[in-house]
Amino acid sequence: MTKLTIKELRSRQEIIAAFPVMKQLRTHLDEYSYLELVSEAQEKEGYKMFALYEKNKIVGVIGFQPMITLYYGKYIWICDLVIDENKRSKGYGEILLSYTHQWATDNQYESIALSSGLQRTDAHRFYENKMGYDKVSYVFKASLK
Repeated sequence: MTKLTIKELRSRQEIIAAFPVMKQLRTHLDEYSYLELVSEAQEKEGYKMFALYEKNKIVGVIGFQPMITLYYGKYIWICDLVIDENKRSKGYGEILLSYTHQWATDNQYESIALSSGLQRTDAHRFYENKMGYDKVSYVFKASLK
């Protein structure tokens, strides 16, 4: 089996290296706006980004924020999870999400939550059937611009 590694992305260079994979999920972002948003989220919101490497090439990225709310308590909010379109269905999403579960456990978080676009039925099957997530709510959004 190919050697896989997971690394937290902290430097500008590491974050930019993840852009081609992240762009597959966040198609509305250009590299500049992506870098600005990640940098601000890391600085102000505690956002963490990890990449899964196969042979020193990024094949998946996960980004999350540690949060505390009255509803969930102390939890991790998965903001982004994407596997390179040429590497899907190889278990890489499970590897990254399981890594995040362990990170959350190690750091005394009680649960993990995420939202997923209504059209992403394959992702929903993955979360529910493979990873054991429950569908507990809808997410609503109002644009202010």
